Amino acid sequence: MSDLQTRAQHGPAPSETHPMDGYRQVGFLKPLVNQPNVEIGEYTYYDDPEQKPEQFYERCVRYHHEFLGDRLIIGRFCAIAAGAQFIMNGANHRLDGLSTYPFAIFGKGWQDRDDNWKLGLRGDTRIGNDVWIGTDAVIMPGVAIGDGAIIGSRAVVASDVPAYGIAVGNPARTIKRRFDDETIERLLAVSWWNWPADRITASLEAIRGANIAALERASN
Repeated sequence: MSDLQTRAQHGPAPSETHPMDGYRQVGFLKPLVNQPNVEIGEYTYYDDPEQKPEQFYERCVRYHHEFLGDRLIIGRFCAIAAGAQFIMNGANHRLDGLSTYPFAIFGKGWQDRDDNWKLGLRGDTRIGNDVWIGTDAVIMPGVAIGDGAIIGSRAVVASDVPAYGIAVGNPARTIKRRFDDETIERLLAVSWWNWPADRITASLEAIRGANIAALERASN
């Protein structure tokens, strides 16, 4: 049996740009996005109804200037719906003066003469593994979203979301967690998203059926 045939038994290759046959609006982002300060895990996909998932960075990552140094880090097995926006630190305006107008970006005598422009930076934006981000959700700079979380459609996420939290609204708030604390701790310990593809394939029934005990046995 060829390597390609063997791989096909365990889901699509993570290097595929369009993993669903005949459905070009879905694209795996790791092979599609090659930008400084961006890290995207395998199997994470973007669903673009205009069939242009390869334009994810241009369409969805805003105000990301390399010289600021902030990173966008997205884990494995995330599902990102159309119109999601990741607002990076370049969108921040200084709040410590009399005006919020960004004089410095225009230069020509308006540039900062010190490093005060760094005061508003909020650090990296981190999205965990197995996160579902709904249509038109907005993720603000420096936010951390935990593994297994769900971000509702059109939510504006300006603060951290815990693992397996469900966050909705504007501003978004975590309305509940998908499982109890003990189950979440066990899921984070198992971290099935880091397994090789063949083990995930063998454990799909347990993953789909919320059988944490079976996952724990498979992880040993």
